Amino acid sequence: MSKHFKKVKGYYDSGLWNIARVRNAVVKGWITAEEFTLITNETY
Repeated sequence: MSKHFKKVKGYYDSGLWNIARVRNAVVKGWITAEEFTLITNETY
């Protein structure tokens, strides 16, 4: 798991972040594309 996976997942699950913000976390290297799919249930 990436360093920020739990943080990003928590933000998304609580509604603080939308899918665009989670996608941006991949661009910034906070999480991987595979983790994006785990968090959002959508392919990156």
